[in-house]
Amino acid sequence: MRATLFGAVLALGACHPAPQAPPPVNAGPISAEPVKLIAKDGVKIAGVYTRATNPKALILLFHQAGSGKDEYALIAPRLADAGYSSLRIDQRAGGELFGVNETVKALGKSDDYLAARPDLEAAFDWAKAQKLPIILWGSSYSASLVFVLAAEHPEVKAVLAFSPGEYFDDKTMIAKAGAGVKAPVFVTSAQDGKEIDAARDILNAVPVAGKEQFVPKTGGVHGSSTLLREKNPDGAEDAWKAVMAFLAGVTKG
Repeated sequence: MRATLFGAVLALGACHPAPQAPPPVNAGPISAEPVKLIAKDGVKIAGVYTRATNPKALILLFHQAGSGKDEYALIAPRLADAGYSSLRIDQRAGGELFGVNETVKALGKSDDYLAARPDLEAAFDWAKAQKLPIILWGSSYSASLVFVLAAEHPEVKAVLAFSPGEYFDDKTMIAKAGAGVKAPVFVTSAQDGKEIDAARDILNAVPVAGKEQFVPKTGGVHGSSTLLREKNPDGAEDAWKAVMAFLAGVTKG
C-alpha cells in the first residue's frame, strides 16, 4: 500500500512540476553593437551600445584614466539584464588597462583629462536621439566630469560617480559644477579616507535631496572596478546592491 501511494505521489509530481523561478526583468537576448561618434572638434570616438529589451533608461558609461570602454565589458550586460541600455565609449584620455582604447590608438597618444570633455558631450548628443531617460555614470576623472555635464543638461535623469575628485587644475571646479546639478546623485569610492572625503565634498555641493553616498564596509576599489569581483572580491556585490537600489529609485514609475 505504501509503495502504491509513493508511486501515485511521483506521478502527480510529474503531471504538476514545481513552479519555476520568474524570468529576469529583461528576459531575452542582449545585443551589443559598435557605435562611432564624432566630437565637435572632429575626433572620432569608438563606443559600444548594449541594448536592453525593454529599457527603462540609457546609461552613458565613462571610464577612468589609462582605461577604455571595456572597463564596462562585464558591467554593461548586467545592467541590460536589469533593464538598462548603455553606451560605453573610448575617451581620448585613456589607455589599455582593460584592452585597446580605439580612440587613443587612432590619435597615437592619450590626452589630458579635461580634453575628454567633448567626448562625453558627443555621447550625450547621441543619447538624446535615442528618446530614453539619460543617466550619467563616470569612473575616476570621468566621475568628476559627469557633474560638469549634468550641470549643463538639466534633462539628465540621474548621476552615478565612482571615485570622483578635484582632479583638475581648478581644485573647486567639480564642487562648483555639483552646485548646478538638479538630478539625483549616487557617489561611492574606494575604502580610502581621502577618496571618501573627496566624494563627500562634491556631493555636499549638490543641492538636491535625492543624493546618496555609499561607503563600502568591506572591499571597495577605485572607480567602477569596485563592481568587478575580480578587482573587489569582498565588496563587489554590496556595491551592486547599492547601485541597483539607486537606479530602481530614480527610474520607478
